[in-house]
Amino acid sequence: MLETIPIFILIPLLLWSLIWKGLALWKTGRNNQLVWFIFILVLNTAGILPIIYLIFFQKKTKVKTKVKTKVKTKVKTKSKSKKTKKRKKR
Repeated sequence: MLETIPIFILIPLLLWSLIWKGLALWKTGRNNQLVWFIFILVLNTAGILPIIYLIFFQKKTKVKTKVKTKVKTKVKTKSKSKKTKKRKKR
């Protein structure tokens, strides 16, 4: 059967399948979904199963936003003037 499929159809189909399978396997691994990982790895469906997983079954993650926080630093000041020292002594 492989002899009857022209090479100009086979190569794009293989690339299509490889891209979708790689993306889906990466997502299943990041989401700790072992069952989906095994199914996608074992079954060759020309990218159909990975696309179904990516659209319907992957865990939706919250978008992390960068929060700018102000860091309070202690600034060492020079010794207090003589006037303020005298006031404290009184």
